[in-house]
Amino acid sequence: MKQAVGKLPLWSWAIPVSGLALLLLWGEGAPALLVAAGLLGAVFAAVHHAETVAQRLGEPFGTLVLALSVTVLEAGMIVSIMLGGDSPTVARDSIFAALMIALNGILGLCLVLGGVRHFAQSFRPVAANALLVVLMPLAVLTLVLPSYTTSTPGPVFSSPQLVFVSIIALGLYALFLYVQLIRHKTDFMVDHGLHGDPPSRAAAWLAFLLLALALLVVILLAKKLSPTLEAGVAAIGAPMAVVGIVIAAIVLLPEGITAVRAAASNNLQTALNLALGSIVACVGLTIPAVAVVALYLGEPLHLGLSQSMTVLLGLTFLLLAVTLGSGRTTVLEGTVHLAVFAVFVIFSFLP
Repeated sequence: MKQAVGKLPLWSWAIPVSGLALLLLWGEGAPALLVAAGLLGAVFAAVHHAETVAQRLGEPFGTLVLALSVTVLEAGMIVSIMLGGDSPTVARDSIFAALMIALNGILGLCLVLGGVRHFAQSFRPVAANALLVVLMPLAVLTLVLPSYTTSTPGPVFSSPQLVFVSIIALGLYALFLYVQLIRHKTDFMVDHGLHGDPPSRAAAWLAFLLLALALLVVILLAKKLSPTLEAGVAAIGAPMAVVGIVIAAIVLLPEGITAVRAAASNNLQTALNLALGSIVACVGLTIPAVAVVALYLGEPLHLGLSQSMTVLLGLTFLLLAVTLGSGRTTVLEGTVHLAVFAVFVIFSFLP
């Protein structure tokens, strides 16, 4: 993840500024394709600036900055759509899609490409298992348990239940951060995670300001694009869950590219830290954020998965327990994860 030192690429600040100008000058009449292009560009710009800040901070704080940036992107887009209309399932669909994309799509591609290039790759099982042991209860408590409660009909928590589970999610993620950044910091460190000389202090602060601008532009453009996206999904006859897949894919695309590049460079530990760390932050922080919005609006938040998707989630965690248990991976494990990801995509369109 080499970054320019002392000078930021033109596109990294021009795209967020152009997106803001688009919102201010064009308003409601902006073409959907132009808004979509601006949204995608702003996401890439946001991740680029997050990587610049991360490079200045070093590991493991650098990976944390990247994970939190992805979380803010996804939570902001979800909340924008929730505020724009009746979308009680968009949070569930987006978070579950992010899980499947990160844990099967991105991870599978990393393992396949790394296995093809380097035959077998190694990593620290203690770090991967720490991420997994937090992620499993987070995912099950927030995406599976709502379908089995009886206080309210449907896959919905009651308000007290939603508040309690949100507090648990925040607590688990806070504990994980303590372990990652303080208690067992060396378990998550890599010798060559963020390449290149660190940027200057001035360049890092400029990147931080541009990161904030890019995140704001993403959220505002997402709110503007959401009606068009929902109408397009309905027009092709696809389930509304596809909207969540699109959101997750947009948010995770830059981070996924970075993780795949790391695996291709035989740095699987960095790839795992990025893929798993981002999704732990996504679930642990996005659920409480959307819960606050849902409670404020007084609208139900449909979090419980269908039976078929619950099966895929359980299968994914079983596979991860095997894949991450030995500290060594080959192309075989990656291919199996990609197969599960393909099943998720097909069954999302053909439930």
